[in-house]
Amino acid sequence: MLSIALNGGETLDAKLSAYPAALAATLGKASDRLAAALVDKIVGEKLAGGVLQSGTGALAASITAEVATDSDGVVATVGSSGVKYAAIQEYGGKTPAHEILPVKGHALAFVVDGAQRFARNVQHPGSQIPERSFLRSSLSEVSDQILDEFSQAGDESWSRT
Repeated sequence: MLSIALNGGETLDAKLSAYPAALAATLGKASDRLAAALVDKIVGEKLAGGVLQSGTGALAASITAEVATDSDGVVATVGSSGVKYAAIQEYGGKTPAHEILPVKGHALAFVVDGAQRFARNVQHPGSQIPERSFLRSSLSEVSDQILDEFSQAGDESWSRT
């Protein structure tokens, strides 16, 4: 007859029970740090001339990060909100022909061949906007770093439990 005795079973059980909470806490901190770094990369590199030139700064100001931790895990979301043209810049696309009307005055003002012109409206023929990824390309560039830091977080969590 074979008999096996396991010494320290209670200690192992306690460590295994504590690991999910410790891992979630460590991953939450890492996600906060990584999401903030990703926002900095998008705003400081991609939207400062790397992919798109800064115009009004509205797109850069719209980039936010949110990290949520619950019993199912950690979810980090980085994106743009409130800027209508963010998606077409990220993915590319076609705009339909449309009329441009003045918003703040009675006429549109623009410069053509060095001379200022005025018009009550302009018929825009539509545009084909090429893909200018600033979100997905940034995530792709830091994906190895994210995986490395998550792996380290797992190791650290295990050693602390």
